[in-house]
This record gives sequence, C-alpha cells and structure tokens, in this order.
Amino acid sequence: MLEYIFFHQAPFEAFVEFLRQRGQKPEAGEVEEGFEVRLPEDIDDVLSDETLMDMDRELFDNAQEEGADNYQAAGVVLNLESGQTVYAHVDPTLLTRVMTVLSPEEFGSIVNAIVDAVENPDTRTFCERMRDGEQ
Repeated sequence: MLEYIFFHQAPFEAFVEFLRQRGQKPEAGEVEEGFEVRLPEDIDDVLSDETLMDMDRELFDNAQEEGADNYQAAGVVLNLESGQTVYAHVDPTLLTRVMTVLSPEEFGSIVNAIVDAVENPDTRTFCERMRDGEQ
C-alpha cells in the first residue's frame, strides 16, 4: 500500500475528496501521528503522478489565496526491522524534485536499502561485497 500522512485535517480531507473525484477508493482515517490515506500499490503510475501533482497544485493555489499562515512539510515513512514505523522530515522542495523522476516504489526501494544498511551495518567495502557475490 502507498501511505500518505497528513498532520492537519483540512489537507487530509481535501486529498481524500480529490482522490474520490477521480474514481479512487482510498482507505483513510485518523492515526496516532495525524491522518493517513492508503492506496493500492498497483495504482496506475500515470494516475499516481497525475493525482499527486494535481493535488499539490490545487493545495498550493488554495494556500496562496488563504494568506501568509501557510506552511509546507514533507516526510518519508521508514519501516524498521522491529516493526516500528518512523517518519523522516524531508525538505518539500527536494522531495518534489525526487518524485518527478522516481516512482513511489523506486524511491521506497532506495529508502528501504538505506534503512537496511543502517540497521544491519556491513563494514566490508562495496568491492568486497561484490567479490563475495552480494549485490
């Protein structure tokens, strides 16, 4: 499942409504950290990219109309080996740039590789790992 976390109810509700208007049936609800929206991973990449970009554009346009009390935040979900889920804050501009060239699955693969390397450090050099047949 693709998971989207919102810390405020208004953008959460707007995102859910946006998805429903485009024929999606997201799983949505309140979680300990805020609000969560879940979509199947097999969502069409074009729809996924279109959905996120359109929603981002609509939220940005609406925020510009509302005044100067606006803010932006972005995060990445990290699933730890222990089963714990944590969130890493990422500069929204940087994350937007990354997501213009990577699918959520590709980016998730990178994040999971980093989490694995941190939780299970291997002090051998990359060349040594390749020699030992680990890729």
